[in-house]
Amino acid sequence: MSNGPDELAEATFPAPLAPDHAGHRKRVRDRFLKVGGDAFEDYELLELVLHIVIPQKDTKPLAKALLKEFGSFSAVFSASPSRLENIDGLGPTTVAHLKVIQAVAARFGRDRLDNDKPILSSWTQLIDYCHSQMAFQSIEQFRILFLDKKNRLIADEVQQTGTVDHTPVYPREVIKRSLELSATALILVHNHPSGDPTPSSADIRMTKEIADVAKPLGIVLHDHIIIGKAGHASLRGLKLI
Repeated sequence: MSNGPDELAEATFPAPLAPDHAGHRKRVRDRFLKVGGDAFEDYELLELVLHIVIPQKDTKPLAKALLKEFGSFSAVFSASPSRLENIDGLGPTTVAHLKVIQAVAARFGRDRLDNDKPILSSWTQLIDYCHSQMAFQSIEQFRILFLDKKNRLIADEVQQTGTVDHTPVYPREVIKRSLELSATALILVHNHPSGDPTPSSADIRMTKEIADVAKPLGIVLHDHIIIGKAGHASLRGLKLI
């Protein structure tokens, strides 16, 4: 079975790089190894990523086009495959590679939450992880961190996905899964694609319902964190739990 035209263009018959482009790639790599990624502008770092997934092409214009289209570095990687494939210069192979890189970054962030330590002692890492996973999603996502009696992470699971402004959450299903994992504490997390992490009345009501069902079973609800593009809100911090 033959590949589609996009994949052939991307992966099978790449045009050779002109000498100036080849030299530019080497200079970018050398600079990265010398100063690290923190010294790079977003378009420069994205250009370097695209060097890996599109080996024979000048990728600076594409990097700038992606940032213009999606608004930020993180939003590029959080974009759906269908939206990415609508960008000139990105075919199925390149899109798949970008999503693999996103998954690697997610796994790295999750592994920073040391399973041998109480998650509450790694709060900054937890917020950073949740922000990287959820802040730039275009639809709401509801996830649960299940903890043991020492507040160590047992599991991090996405329970539901919804629309741009609503995710259906069923308290009894949350508790059922907690009992299956022998969890004794929970942290709820969801995102607001609008960017504003302010809890809605529905968020507050749902949180209280889960807390009320969990308490008689000896399951503690530590917090419900809402992630926005520019920050987060803690219902515990807002004294809403």
